[in-house]
Amino acid sequence: MPTAFEFEGTRYKVIDLVAEAGDRLYRMPYIHRILLENVLRTAEDAQMAIQAFLEWVETGGSDVEIPFLPNRVLMHDTTCGPALVDIAGMRSALAEAGGDPVLLNPVVPVDVSTDHSVAVDVFGTASARERNVRREYERNAERYSFMKWATNTLANFRVHPPGTGIMHTLNLERLATVATALERDGVLWAVPDTLIGTDSHTPMINGIGVLGWGVGGLEAESVFFGMPVALRVPDVVGVRMTGSLREGVLATDLALVVTHLLRQSDLQDKFVEFYGPGVSNLTAGDRAVVANMTPEFGANSGYFPIDHQSIGYLARTGRSREHCAFVEAYAKRVGIWFDPNATPRYSSTVELDLATVEASLAGPRRPQDRIAIGDTRAAIAGMKRKAIAPLVEGEPNDGAVAIAAITSCTNTSDPRLLIAAGLVARKARAFGLRPPRWVKTSTAPGSPTAERYLRRAGLLDDLEAIGFGIVGYGCTTCIGNSGPLTEPVVSAIAERDILPVAVLSGNRNFPGRVHPQLEAGFLASPPMVVAFALAGSVELDIIQDPIGISADGRPVTLKMLWPQASEIDEAMTLASSTSDFAPSYDAAEASEAWKDLPAPTSTLFPWDETSTYIRRPPFANIGSGTRLGVYEAHPILVVGDDITTDHISPAGAIPPTGDAGRHLIERGENPIDLNVFSSRRGNWEVMIRGLFTNKTVRNLIGEDIPPGSTIHAGTGEVLSLWEAAQRYKAEGRATVIVAGERYGMGSSRDWAAKGVALLGVRAVLTSSFERIHRWNLIGMGVLPLRLPTGTTPETLGLSADATIIIEADPSSISPRAAIAVGIRHADGSLVSLDATAAIETHAEVEILRAGGVWPLILERLTKRRLST
Repeated sequence: MPTAFEFEGTRYKVIDLVAEAGDRLYRMPYIHRILLENVLRTAEDAQMAIQAFLEWVETGGSDVEIPFLPNRVLMHDTTCGPALVDIAGMRSALAEAGGDPVLLNPVVPVDVSTDHSVAVDVFGTASARERNVRREYERNAERYSFMKWATNTLANFRVHPPGTGIMHTLNLERLATVATALERDGVLWAVPDTLIGTDSHTPMINGIGVLGWGVGGLEAESVFFGMPVALRVPDVVGVRMTGSLREGVLATDLALVVTHLLRQSDLQDKFVEFYGPGVSNLTAGDRAVVANMTPEFGANSGYFPIDHQSIGYLARTGRSREHCAFVEAYAKRVGIWFDPNATPRYSSTVELDLATVEASLAGPRRPQDRIAIGDTRAAIAGMKRKAIAPLVEGEPNDGAVAIAAITSCTNTSDPRLLIAAGLVARKARAFGLRPPRWVKTSTAPGSPTAERYLRRAGLLDDLEAIGFGIVGYGCTTCIGNSGPLTEPVVSAIAERDILPVAVLSGNRNFPGRVHPQLEAGFLASPPMVVAFALAGSVELDIIQDPIGISADGRPVTLKMLWPQASEIDEAMTLASSTSDFAPSYDAAEASEAWKDLPAPTSTLFPWDETSTYIRRPPFANIGSGTRLGVYEAHPILVVGDDITTDHISPAGAIPPTGDAGRHLIERGENPIDLNVFSSRRGNWEVMIRGLFTNKTVRNLIGEDIPPGSTIHAGTGEVLSLWEAAQRYKAEGRATVIVAGERYGMGSSRDWAAKGVALLGVRAVLTSSFERIHRWNLIGMGVLPLRLPTGTTPETLGLSADATIIIEADPSSISPRAAIAVGIRHADGSLVSLDATAAIETHAEVEILRAGGVWPLILERLTKRRLST
């Protein structure tokens, strides 16, 4: 039952968790405490929820489903765009059905950052940031106008314009409250700050004690319109931390070690919570870097509970004294304040002594593949195209650093990491070092406050002097908006087929993600990025070998450049000012370019049939019907392990020679400036033509099939996937996709599921799914099925002429139900197996039966309209 909480003269209602759960509250993971508060405050059957959480404390597991209603939703421009296209299409469909389109309006606050579209077109000059922003507006004016239409017509919807930084840094520094006041039915409540975000790195906010996690755009859209996130009482894995980080070890190193450690456990659909005395020795910045890597270590959320580090961070970033005191008082009052000596009940536990963490890199293909910083030469040895590559003196060779980018929210939201990079730059400048001419260098902080504190510390000049000037405030290289490679690298690839690499302070290094021509990449701390840029190559032991030669002819090693913790502390003292944060964001929000951008104000969006950015989607309609049923299907695509959402639906530059590029050129677009796929997500006709075109994707149903292509059953023709899908649809034949382990890992992009649905795929059968993509498939009405243990795409031996029989009657579908599957090979032989429906809740069953989340929302809104 609610109880009173009074703070500095204001009276609030709160859920008294101690009264509800008794002593067992302190045996609960902190994540469960926050979820329990949410359910008790918002759900109808509170008693069931209490019982479920209390039973979990005793047994360590539960199948009880709970609804979660977050306080707010966070998006970025390339997930917001397709979501808004969906909403605009649904408004049109609702109006055409006689409904009121105004009913399609968010019922929770939605914040949108504009961070995924700025590219590194220009670097190494003082004007780089201004010129890149100008090109960003030129390329994306139509999309941004569309986003402004949404702010003009939707309530509870706010867009933060270009230049306001990366969504997760914006969330940390400006939006997050940790605890807040919320009015409901005229009653003022004190509640924990909770959210969901349409980016897999949303858990970065967990670093300061806010519970949030990443979802697909489709799930977020359902929350917009009042549907709760449905989940089972989650399993929580506890990571017990002891000790402290050693001298020279940075937050990035800790994050890479945690990622490597936790990827060895099965964290699918599980939450992670960090506890123990070592947690208290980590700053909020350290914690945020680790929490940001949650999708890389495979969990739903990586949570650090609220403590004095959280309050200190709020104070340092300009939150008021009164608010900081309110958060602490509230957290202690309701039992969610961290006790470093407590040992809650967890599903399982992992131990980590922080003193054992070493300086690390990850790569060259996956973020969980941690290596020692001196082992880069060995790491790429197996990737070289030739046993002995032809060497050219003074030119890029195998292992050349093509891109060195201080980028991403992951490692630019903690000022200590940028300060450390600036100190390396200062020492390199003093020695007269600069990166070789083939290295494309850039700094793209997550926040406009970074420029202020770097300048105050005197380090911005040093970074600029060696080529690491600020190129923009956005995701840039981390999301694949790295811009063109330098001419020496392009020539060396074309003439000598070298293996160039990227070194970036990002969170992902999948082949082709950073740049289509780069298959190798290493994740590193910002100062380590600077060091490898100076070396110009990863074909060295960067610990022992000279990085460069000083102006007076002396070899310069990493040890001579690396800053001590005391040096970082001293520079931090110079840099820090609580008055930086609000003014820097206020200035960015006041963008004249954004204000001057024209936008419609109509309730219904005025579709333009000639647009190459915004097209009405075919799936935003009423009564499309379920994809469930008993049917036979052809495998349109069979792939192996670790197929990421980058492989499925690319985000980077649109090549003019591909199907998507040719489609745009035929409609009058400039072939040398087609923009990136992530900016075209409002145009389904472009996106469907880009599916699975990553050059590393292999369709296993035949030999030497080009990426993005398949073999048409019956004729044996090699066709693009979208052409084959059209033919199968005309023939009335269904299709499925078969894949290996960890299918759909990586970004939360819903287009990886939307595109598959538009191919006519009715089911995806895999060895295992990543959580967000699994839900996105369900949101599009596509049935996710897990193959039996030991059954893989390779063991199935599928050809294009095989047929797969799926027995998924809508009336018999339930969470984790056994689904009979038959494989009929071309020779007539039949193999039977039992797959498992990768469905976790009855709410997901309802979505599948409706044919997807949008048909379900429209059906409910239409009924509401008719009933009134």
